[in-house]
Amino acid sequence: MNRIKFTICILGVFLSNLLCVKAQIDTNNQQLYYSTYNFINSMLTNEIPLSFKDAVFATEMAYSENDIDVEDLYNEIDVLVRLVKVISNSDLITYEKKDKDIVVKHAGIFRVMNDSVIIPLDSIHVFIHSPYTYDFDDPFGQKDWSSMFVSKLLETGKGNCHSLPYLYKILADELEIPCYLSFAPNHIYIKSFSEQTGWYNTELTSGTFPVDAWIMASGYISINAIRNGLYMDTLSTKQAVANCLIDLAHGYQQKFGRENPDFVIKCCNTVLEYHPVNVNAMLTKAEAQKHYIDLQMKKQNMKKAEGLFADTIIAEMYSDMEQTYVQLHQLGYRRMPERMYMEWISLLKNEPSKYIDKSIQTVQKK
Repeated sequence: MNRIKFTICILGVFLSNLLCVKAQIDTNNQQLYYSTYNFINSMLTNEIPLSFKDAVFATEMAYSENDIDVEDLYNEIDVLVRLVKVISNSDLITYEKKDKDIVVKHAGIFRVMNDSVIIPLDSIHVFIHSPYTYDFDDPFGQKDWSSMFVSKLLETGKGNCHSLPYLYKILADELEIPCYLSFAPNHIYIKSFSEQTGWYNTELTSGTFPVDAWIMASGYISINAIRNGLYMDTLSTKQAVANCLIDLAHGYQQKFGRENPDFVIKCCNTVLEYHPVNVNAMLTKAEAQKHYIDLQMKKQNMKKAEGLFADTIIAEMYSDMEQTYVQLHQLGYRRMPERMYMEWISLLKNEPSKYIDKSIQTVQKK
């Protein structure tokens, strides 16, 4: 049984188990989220094979209540992988180091994601693959959380700094080449390594290779944040899979509101087991706790949280929240406004000569 069929089989069993309990749960179908948590957690505890692709699509299926054809998705990923293999040849790069096979596959993924690819099928017909573009309409999934999904990217051809690097990593994993997600404020990008250039960045929202100076140009990345691994570090595959639980938590909040933070905290705590400085997990957890405490204060007409501390659970939650915010500050976190984020993203477009890594550009042929 090949890997794709094996993966679909795993997800098929996973989904069939979910369908069995559907009739026993409320109309909100929150149990689907707990089952998805268990599925991803079983990867983290090595009970089933670790797969970033499976974790990504499991979170998306939870939000859609299984209204996604997972077999079609896997077939489309398979088509993209085969397309990358077809165009991954010496015509894509000028490179002669011993890791050339890895570098040319990265170049193939980059080309498939950012350029039109035309492949003759016969003397009359051609196959045309169009590049993926940035979704300026809903880049943060505020109108529709599914705007963050790889499945939505594959369907519409439009994505953001979440779905685009996710798809890149999925393709790299299928091709069995090293590829790492990395964080910047409100942002995810790709870090890779080659013998000729060392570590380099791939930015899918603009289809460029920015130097580290561009990432730091946001103004919201301190030396402390870099030194402590909050930003610009690489995530292992296990950490990337764990990070999918943050997506699961956000999807849960979008569906069911933020009145009960238990599931969100559960997801965040698991992520922090495998990635103790995951900025998204710390923020999501602390903000879920803060919202819950604020809600209880409003319900009981209290002006100070201390008035709730007769409830030891709330007292412990408040203490945990405060410790998390202090830790974030000590690690170098600073909140980045959305307006500043969009201006930062536009730097590559408006001032490319300042921020594009020319050593990578000379390797990648256009």
